Amino acid sequence: MAVNGPEEPTQVDRDPEEPSQVNRDPEQPSHVDVDRLARLLGDPDLTWLVERVRRRMERDEPLTGPVSLTAPTTAERAAAERLLGRGPGAGRSLTVRLEAVDAVLRRSAISPGGLAPAITALTGPVTSIADARRREAEAWQAAYTPLSDVRHELTAWADRLRHDGLVRRLARTPQAAKTLLTSTTAVLRELPAAPAISLPAFAARVLGDAHALDDGTPLATVVLSAVRVLTGFPDGSGAEWRREAWASAGLLRDALSSTVLTLGLRGTPALDWMTDAGEPAVLTLRQLTHTPPRTAPAVVYVCENPTVLATAADTHGPTCPPLVCLQGQPSAAALTLLRHLHTHGSALRYHGDFDWGGLRIADALLRRVPWHPWRYTATDYRTAVAATPLAPPLTGTPADAAWDPGLSMALAELGVRIEEETVLDILLSDLMR
Repeated sequence: MAVNGPEEPTQVDRDPEEPSQVNRDPEQPSHVDVDRLARLLGDPDLTWLVERVRRRMERDEPLTGPVSLTAPTTAERAAAERLLGRGPGAGRSLTVRLEAVDAVLRRSAISPGGLAPAITALTGPVTSIADARRREAEAWQAAYTPLSDVRHELTAWADRLRHDGLVRRLARTPQAAKTLLTSTTAVLRELPAAPAISLPAFAARVLGDAHALDDGTPLATVVLSAVRVLTGFPDGSGAEWRREAWASAGLLRDALSSTVLTLGLRGTPALDWMTDAGEPAVLTLRQLTHTPPRTAPAVVYVCENPTVLATAADTHGPTCPPLVCLQGQPSAAALTLLRHLHTHGSALRYHGDFDWGGLRIADALLRRVPWHPWRYTATDYRTAVAATPLAPPLTGTPADAAWDPGLSMALAELGVRIEEETVLDILLSDLMR
């Protein structure tokens, strides 16, 4: 048995009674003598050998050839000698040929089926790593089956979810993933919610748990990723962003915090009073979902910066045509108002900052509510740049302008930014009536 130095080659002369191939089928009836096997291979000083064989079985590797132990103890050498009836040698390593162990087990009738059934009897069933991975892959594939029921506009989102690893990170196991995605599809079937409803009430009605969509839950994370696709709400983070994202799908976490600025808009007693006074109005999401304007003007102007609306109120007062201010990224309240006005026939005219951030805001709005440019084209930008010799340099990552592809090209060419305040006089002249 014993060898010092490098391992022996796999092919060696065999005893005529020694099998040419180790039986590796642990299911084959082999009538293993468990008591004798425990005395033969169950010695703690042979644990290293048993573990090596078991690892080979898990990897579907042949149970032939040598296995070696570096720096064996005297007890480990002695155990190997008892196993094979040969001197262990005195080298720095101990090498045992698996064919020899298999032959001992067969000739002694301890395990007529050889080494594989013996290891199974001694240590328990052996699961092939390849089989385990195949079964796990099949289980994960089955876990994503609920996504086959999503509506057409979410097909690309579902495909990404299958491959981006988010569900695996959140759910950890295929069983948990299937439960997560089953709940996800149940929620998405009900979105966007109309009329708007509180998020806990919605979760209780659809899922039977008012806290199922609380911040930080895997379900809330996955559903929000789909909400962005359904509503066109931009990517973001933080509590305020999550509140606005939910609200864009009609689920209200806080119907009072989300607001929108308006001027010259009528349709409720409060709006009529503010318009007659020539004063801006702040509308909450709660107001817009409970008592939206009853009328829709033919044209509604939309700006990005509050300075435009405040100056319009100072300049035009009660005569200012309807004007809505986004104050940056459109809030759930702003989207609710603009969708309502568009649905009831208003034409929306939009203007924003001439910079990459402004283009992104405008594009995000356009993906959710149709609008026409209000002095917000490449021609308008070039005119503004010509009239502003000290315009600050343009910074940031370029963005597209779907309403006028030439606008993003003009920004890249001229390389300066023009804020709304810079062209305020032109905008105010358009609002004169």
